[in-house]
Amino acid sequence: MASSEIQKTRIINELKGFIRKLLQDPKILEASLEIARRHLSENAEGDVMAAIANEISDTTSIHIPENPEDHSEADRLFLELLKEVIQEEQALY
Repeated sequence: MASSEIQKTRIINELKGFIRKLLQDPKILEASLEIARRHLSENAEGDVMAAIANEISDTTSIHIPENPEDHSEADRLFLELLKEVIQEEQALY
């Protein structure tokens, strides 16, 4: 298996585990959106995404490493999707 295929498989497996957690506890998604909504509306300075990741880790069963350099591709994808959803919400108002 090529290196890129191994990486894709790892990312898919991590996303499957994450989606499983969301299906088992839908409150995680609601809490994550609220955290992202609050941080993105209050503070556009600094590393907002790291603050979002840290609070999600502190308040839900989702663990995202504290240091953004340690975020996996799945972590970054989840955080980016949260940001996109909040931006789309804000564009509607």
